[in-house]
Amino acid sequence: MKELPIIELERIVLRPFELSDAKSVQELAGDRSIAEMTLNIPHPYEDGIAEKWIKTHRRVLKENNIYTLAMADKEEDYLIGSITLSLYEFERAELGYWVGKKYWNKGYCTEAALGLIRFGFEELNLNRIYAYHLTKNPASGRVMEKIGMKYEGTLRQHIKKWGQYEDLCCYGILREEFMELLKETNMFYRIIDDGR
Repeated sequence: MKELPIIELERIVLRPFELSDAKSVQELAGDRSIAEMTLNIPHPYEDGIAEKWIKTHRRVLKENNIYTLAMADKEEDYLIGSITLSLYEFERAELGYWVGKKYWNKGYCTEAALGLIRFGFEELNLNRIYAYHLTKNPASGRVMEKIGMKYEGTLRQHIKKWGQYEDLCCYGILREEFMELLKETNMFYRIIDDGR
């Protein structure tokens, strides 16, 4: 039976969300600038949404192969953001993430993304991981570049956000590319609990 892992990184831990995180999720994801730059976060972020969302994670993993993990400070366990790996056929997965605005530009998202894609390639035996970002959110694209993803193209007016058509940029990385990148980095990574 699949379970959500706990992955320890240098400054943060990727772990399953707990209901006690709901207040922090609402506070961080409720910022309009977070909703504006993501595809699925509502605004305003009403009471009760976070609790409902957190309660779906284990079921969504079992039914849809989606790993949703909290990014939390390793020492004090406060919530920084969320990161997701959605598995599909042909050993591929889509990476998605958001980070609370007060934690922007500190490298947390890059660290979390590296950790989760390493989990995807080493533990889930994926061949390819890809991600999208709105063209108006180049900071997300910079994270993708830092973790070794390559720009693969722009999907013009691919989605509609708040009544406006938006372009999506696509980035991807293959297992062999990531393994080469790992040789060049000194990345702390430890699976505390793989759910087995």
